[in-house]
Amino acid sequence: MKEIEIKSVLQVYDSFDELPENIQELMQQSIVIRDKAYAPYSEFLVGIALLLENGEVVLGNNQENACYPSGLCAERTAIYYAGANFPETSIVTMALSAKSLKYQLLTPTPPCGACRQAIAEYEVKQNMPIAIYFMGETGKVVKSSSLSNILPLIFDNSYL
Repeated sequence: MKEIEIKSVLQVYDSFDELPENIQELMQQSIVIRDKAYAPYSEFLVGIALLLENGEVVLGNNQENACYPSGLCAERTAIYYAGANFPETSIVTMALSAKSLKYQLLTPTPPCGACRQAIAEYEVKQNMPIAIYFMGETGKVVKSSSLSNILPLIFDNSYL
């Protein structure tokens, strides 16, 4: 038997104000679009701003549907839009913010498992990591320099 150790390295900023200025701007866009999410069932709002290699910023938010699971998370909404409209352009950075209408969300909220898999697909496709910043409504912000820190052992096209 062989044991494998997997190590994740994340950076934690104590507040939004500690972020580099360009990331603050990106995160602010994710907050604005978050508050426009359609989430009448969960009352859990998520917004994302993707910075593309060409300087474009693509925004997305979660879109729920009474017929679960027909809705779509913010991350996949934006990623698929970017893939459809900028198919040859890499995603450089993601800024994600989440907010509950039921309580104050202070915990940095990472992408769900399905969204992590979608992000993995694009990191593999573009052969370049995507910096992922995520936060709750307010408070600490976590940065992962690549999806591999929050989803090691990805499933990709090499298994097909």
